Amino acid sequence: MTEQNLFREAMGDVKPLKDSASTLWHKPPVVKVSRIQDDQLDNPLTCGHLDIVPLTIPLEYRAEGIQQGVLDKLRQGKYTVQATLNLVRQPVEQCRQALYLFMLQAARHNLRNVLIVHGKGRNDRAHANIIRSYLMRWLPQFAEVQAFCYAQNSDGGSGACYVGLRKSESARLENRERHARRCR
Repeated sequence: MTEQNLFREAMGDVKPLKDSASTLWHKPPVVKVSRIQDDQLDNPLTCGHLDIVPLTIPLEYRAEGIQQGVLDKLRQGKYTVQATLNLVRQPVEQCRQALYLFMLQAARHNLRNVLIVHGKGRNDRAHANIIRSYLMRWLPQFAEVQAFCYAQNSDGGSGACYVGLRKSESARLENRERHARRCR
């Protein structure tokens, strides 16, 4: 009996998975953010005077009450990235608008972990570091942001950051109901 026949015999009753490509290899969606005029969106993110964050200081934040373990897991890439925003080589104002819209959409879709790509600068005055410095200012202004930090090398390293978002109230309620059923 040939190898091919042995294989067919062994696999005879196996049925292929439906849409196995998307089931097995999940790639996070890239959220496309449309360009918006200032008067269309009431964006509270400020663009004034900026204290540039030196490249030697890691992009990192943990909201009050958030355990260090959450930030550690975020830094290690343990949470699945659910959406990505690319701000590379975009003007500051466009980044400000795109970030605001992206965060609104993330909250609307109950996303918990997102990736923001800002690029890598060679020096403190590089455009990528200017955007990085603005992110350091802007992200804590969102009540939904629990923590953020630089990404793993596979997701952009120091040129990107993971952002951990709070659970929505509906997700919390769903969690409570699920745990209550389990305890009965």
